[in-house]
Amino acid sequence: MSKAIRVALAGAGAFGIKHLDAIRLIDGVEVVSLVSRDLDKTKEVAAKYGIGHVSTDLADSLALSGVDAVILCTPTQMHAAQAVACMQAGKHVQVEIPLADSLAGAEEVLALQRQTGLVAMCGHTRRFNPSHQWVHNKITGGEFNVQQMDVQTYFFRRSNMNALGQARSWTDHLLWHHAAHTVDLFAWQTGGTIVAANALQGPIHPGLGIAMDMSIQLKSSTGAICTLSLSFNNDGPLGTFFRYIGDSGTYIARYDDLIDGKDNKIDVSKVDVSMNGIELQDREFFAAIREGREPNASVAQVLPCYRTLHKLEQQLNQGA
Repeated sequence: MSKAIRVALAGAGAFGIKHLDAIRLIDGVEVVSLVSRDLDKTKEVAAKYGIGHVSTDLADSLALSGVDAVILCTPTQMHAAQAVACMQAGKHVQVEIPLADSLAGAEEVLALQRQTGLVAMCGHTRRFNPSHQWVHNKITGGEFNVQQMDVQTYFFRRSNMNALGQARSWTDHLLWHHAAHTVDLFAWQTGGTIVAANALQGPIHPGLGIAMDMSIQLKSSTGAICTLSLSFNNDGPLGTFFRYIGDSGTYIARYDDLIDGKDNKIDVSKVDVSMNGIELQDREFFAAIREGREPNASVAQVLPCYRTLHKLEQQLNQGA
């Protein structure tokens, strides 16, 4: 077996821990450094996962001898600059969604990836969830074509808390984070480009400074349409629900679960080697490094999503 891929992981919060749990299941990968803002918390997480190096500064990890790759689970506003720093240090990088909080930031990451030839991937997890893979396989097999996607992304987040219910130092965003999942997935599943996009948003939260409710409409070059509703005001059920309406059936996906339009559960356990979308995402990242190829959800593949988000942001700013 080839030598282990040595990884530095930045961000010891809820999503960083999901990646640490996933990497435990992947042979030939070793997390050698953990970076996060709170040193005591970082040391605690590192001890649990047997990680020998901790720091509050990503530069310390990038300077370590033998680090091959970095996974960034840091605040959105840091993603683009940190991805650039990783590649400038010669490291492959996986950036948790979103790639950036601006089109300029996303384009800067892609430009450096093309210059260096390093593997640079974004955590668009929906491409890897077995539920969405199952639908994608139907599409590529010529058995199903998307006519419409109806998506609800609902959370109850009136205070600045993470997925573990812990206070965090940065603000999440419905457009630049949560809408990115659906905008990219819609284009990927239809196999087309987004030719029309419209958005409306509700009132701006006086404390968080962001819209708490948003509605987005998309149209693919294939003719398919998508309606996306997002809210931080929804008091349950929480999560994202995807309804695929097609020419030969209807399917409803929630993370790694899938049912048809008559509530029959579809077994997606054999779609891939795991039912964990984060694990499958990480497996693709490491496989691309080993094989010297472009990964699914590379920064080049997902950049059109960020172009669409940029256009939607311009619309929302004009309508403010």
